[in-house]
Amino acid sequence: MSTPTPGAAIEAVDVTRSYDLGGTVVDALRGVSFTVSDGEYAAIVGPSGSGKSTLMHLLGCLDRPTSGVLRVGGRDIGDLSDTDLAALRNAEIGFVFQSFQLLPRQSAMANVMLPLVYAGTPRAERHDRAEAALRAVNLGHRLDHRPNQMSGGEQQRVAIARALVSRPRILLADEPTGNLDTRNGAEVMRILEELNAERGVAVVLVTHDDEVAGRARRQVRVRDGLVESDSAAPTPRHAAEETA
Repeated sequence: MSTPTPGAAIEAVDVTRSYDLGGTVVDALRGVSFTVSDGEYAAIVGPSGSGKSTLMHLLGCLDRPTSGVLRVGGRDIGDLSDTDLAALRNAEIGFVFQSFQLLPRQSAMANVMLPLVYAGTPRAERHDRAEAALRAVNLGHRLDHRPNQMSGGEQQRVAIARALVSRPRILLADEPTGNLDTRNGAEVMRILEELNAERGVAVVLVTHDDEVAGRARRQVRVRDGLVESDSAAPTPRHAAEETA
């Protein structure tokens, strides 16, 4: 059994995930290993069917590996009860989804406060932290607006504020610009990059878009349930000698 890596926000060691679909076993992940350090900005890239969506669910503590070790915040998620896993997810991970996942009848403030409600944060503190999070994404003028009163870019910024309000260690963004036009997509990426640089939150993008992935400092490419390449991996000695 491997020991936790110091300073690792996420650590996967030979992680597999298989599904039994009516007697047919599908191996979505076939032995994935990588580490995302605290404060890192990484993109997990792969085509449809590569296993990246399965990997996203594992990294977000929404599922468990079939085998291998997956640590989030230094804790092996395989050792946790469902209750402890939910608590870890709420404390350590902020989620940003392609489809925003906002409550349509609730204001921006109410949507952003939701993780704090689950955490049992006192009401006055919930209000102050939600307002500060919305102002951090330049939505101080939209506090009382509902999603249908905002543009797609503004809704995604509300989702980012909701992801940040719990002060997570990791921000997991699944195709964060997928439903946005070029201008709003660029603004969302700028905000994510700024939050990573200024707050030290580890940002992990899951995307099939090479242009979005290229803005990250590191790219982990997944294909057929395996890590095909990792830009953080050291260059093999023989390759370095060939290019010298």
